[in-house]
Amino acid sequence: MSFADILLIGAGLAMDAAAVSMTNGMVYKKLSRFTYVMMPVFFGVFQMLMPILGYYAGGLFASVITRYSGIVIFVILGIIGLKMLKEGIDDLKAHEVCPVKVMTLKVLFLQAVATSIDAFAVGIGFSAAGIGILGPSALIGAVTVLIVIAAIFIGRQFGDMLGCRAEILGGIILIVIGVKALF
Repeated sequence: MSFADILLIGAGLAMDAAAVSMTNGMVYKKLSRFTYVMMPVFFGVFQMLMPILGYYAGGLFASVITRYSGIVIFVILGIIGLKMLKEGIDDLKAHEVCPVKVMTLKVLFLQAVATSIDAFAVGIGFSAAGIGILGPSALIGAVTVLIVIAAIFIGRQFGDMLGCRAEILGGIILIVIGVKALF
């Protein structure tokens, strides 16, 4: 498999993380420097580790993970999205000024897990094809980090334009990604 092929796989795997990061950038206006750094790190590390896990443990858990991955993604992103949607609607009704939302590491962890489950299947595929995993996984993680950084800044721009409505749109985006995972 060529470098370009792995780069494209990394970009494809990073798209859900990019959408979630863009949503985070829209909704969480007052992110600390620590959180700004941790967001691409969490997404990148999980996108790097999941193919490795799939590569080595895929034979044992492949059927279970692939059978239920869509449901797990749907539940995690659906719950976070519904919470954001509800809070966004409540905030829009109750406040003239948008309240400051705080990104927690727990939410970031759940988002990183939910958006990287499909990378597990890529690891299974690499194992079946006899392709080494460490180099490709590192590249997938690095690509994810770069894409997530760009997505956060794009999300910030949209968040500034949308104001209090950003959380509503963010919730809808997460729900849509969750529903998409079911199919």
